[in-house]
Amino acid sequence: QLQLVESGGGLVQPGGSLRLSCAASGRTFSMYDMGWYRQAPGKEREFVASIAWRGGGTYYADPVKGRFTISRDNARNTVYLQMNSLKPEDTAIYYCNIRPPTSTMWGQGTQVTVSS
Repeated sequence: QLQLVESGGGLVQPGGSLRLSCAASGRTFSMYDMGWYRQAPGKEREFVASIAWRGGGTYYADPVKGRFTISRDNARNTVYLQMNSLKPEDTAIYYCNIRPPTSTMWGQGTQVTVSS
């Protein structure tokens, strides 16, 4: 079981960048595939990106390919999401969880708002 805390969200103009962090407590962090997810107002939560625990292979949802980059630092028990070329449709609460997600590990998320 991991405790996950997201941070790094904020208000940014279209075309801008943000870097999200997800800090995990628990000695087994390095053994989990990790993912970022988001939920926009009035929509269901959706998958954004994932990174494997072994080898660091990554996978992205089509809307963010080429703009977002997921990475992890197992020594720091942290997973990151670098978001570039942000669009208004990226506005959402962003969450991290294992991949596939489990209901017991959702944190409070971090709000990202892309607006001029």
